[in-house]
Amino acid sequence: MDPASQDINLNSPNKGLVVDHSDSLSDVPVEGAVGNSTNPLQPGLTEEEAEELRTELTKVEEEINTLRQVLSAKERHAAELKRKLGLSPLNEFRQNLTKSWQDVQTSNAYKKTQETLSQAGQKTSAALTTVGTVISKKLGDMRNSATFKSFEDKMGNLKYKVVGPKGNGEAVSSPTDTTPTQENPPF
Repeated sequence: MDPASQDINLNSPNKGLVVDHSDSLSDVPVEGAVGNSTNPLQPGLTEEEAEELRTELTKVEEEINTLRQVLSAKERHAAELKRKLGLSPLNEFRQNLTKSWQDVQTSNAYKKTQETLSQAGQKTSAALTTVGTVISKKLGDMRNSATFKSFEDKMGNLKYKVVGPKGNGEAVSSPTDTTPTQENPPF
């Protein structure tokens, strides 16, 4: 059985039966098609002129179909050449993307934007450096202040009480203490 003559709709009750193609779509008249004499002639157009126009229309439509066939053949040939060259759609996309990015980078707008952002980055860096310097100076001033020195003395006294009279950083441990002491306490 010829597969082209079978009904391919799997839900059809005629599944697998031979289908009669004698009344194919090419025999169905289409409104506005060449040779359709039901259309009235345009005003000022004789029957001979209308026939010439129909003939010319037929030729143009044949040329269009020929060009479509040629274009299709060229597209298949191009696809075959690309396959032989190892070019895939993904590779083409990558190449197009790379080329587009290079075009963007060479544009004047990109260069001006890059220059502006570079200047802004330099100014921001300079401002942050200035802020860091000011904070460092303020911390130095604070460390030399009487309040901080008083706090530092209190912490030293606390350390002495925790570490003991040795003063070399080793904590005094009791004979019952089994845990090792820290050499550098967290304060």
